[in-house]
Amino acid sequence: MFHLLTTYTTESVTNGHPDKVCDQMSDAILDACLAQDPKSRVAVETFGSHGTLMIGGEVTTNAKVDYAAVAKKVYEDIGYTEPLDILARVVTQSGDIAMGVDTGGAGDQGIMYGYATNETEEMLPKGVVLAHALARKLEDLRTSGTLPYLRPDGKTQVTLKDGKVITALTSTQHAEEAELEQIRADLTEHLFPAVLGDLTGIEILVNPTGRFVQGGFEADAGLTGRKIMVDTYGGLMPHGGGAFSGKDSTKVDRSAAYMCRFVAKNLVANGYAKKALVSVAYAIGRVEPVMVEAFDDEGKNLSDIVNKNFDFRPQAIIERLGLRNPIFQKTAAYGHFGVPGRSWEEIVKLG
Repeated sequence: MFHLLTTYTTESVTNGHPDKVCDQMSDAILDACLAQDPKSRVAVETFGSHGTLMIGGEVTTNAKVDYAAVAKKVYEDIGYTEPLDILARVVTQSGDIAMGVDTGGAGDQGIMYGYATNETEEMLPKGVVLAHALARKLEDLRTSGTLPYLRPDGKTQVTLKDGKVITALTSTQHAEEAELEQIRADLTEHLFPAVLGDLTGIEILVNPTGRFVQGGFEADAGLTGRKIMVDTYGGLMPHGGGAFSGKDSTKVDRSAAYMCRFVAKNLVANGYAKKALVSVAYAIGRVEPVMVEAFDDEGKNLSDIVNKNFDFRPQAIIERLGLRNPIFQKTAAYGHFGVPGRSWEEIVKLG
């Protein structure tokens, strides 16, 4: 269950990737509800395709939110100018679900995982850190005006062998007039060395098709929750399958995954493991999890330490991590983990 590959590849995407646009829209709607009503229950997904945006889901809140206006602002803030025809179909949460959440139970069944490793400062796999760093830097080169021909859509990827990068890839949307040779030269100067350092021995790939003018919803459909590996551990660790964005924290898909990361990171930080994997499972409407397990990379069971120090009941997670605050839109690009200042990244002393 642990990442033991000596050669592996991880990827990230920019905030202008269609799926990530949808994640940010869904989380912006969540934040708008929480800002007015911290006990809002929100499960919102967005689907963007070729000039049309569909907002759907279930929201129970006292907040007054114009969902279409929130989504449109996210779209424009990212840097897109194409018009969108926006359709919203949002209803209140099912009473059959609400009756279980009202008593402090989990908002759904599911399995969640959290992981941490001592191989990087962020306590994430090196490839995950580098792929996100490349994507963030690519956005910065666009928004700062350093490379004004760049456009919002983009992807990055790194392949590592024995801990060293052997291939680095970026596909970046660009203006019509930009030539591939110019893009490759500029990114080889401004992007790759800034993140990877010396490029000796690294194969550099830039826009392998030769052209990436059409991007965003004009080129591909986008959907909330379709980049769950980018959001977490790059596909190197197990994943329960539940997405994060657009869900308030009564949905354990999100809150318990954050808690598992919090616990795994603190197991490593407190010296109980070099690598730690934490898993938890829930039944809808039930307060206590049906399972909490934790192991280190040598197979040692750390579950007793976890159960002694951490409370995995849904409401306890929400309170400990402060998950009723409008903090989620900023998590919806470049990974939910390894970012300083997020409550689930805090290091605490374990007893």
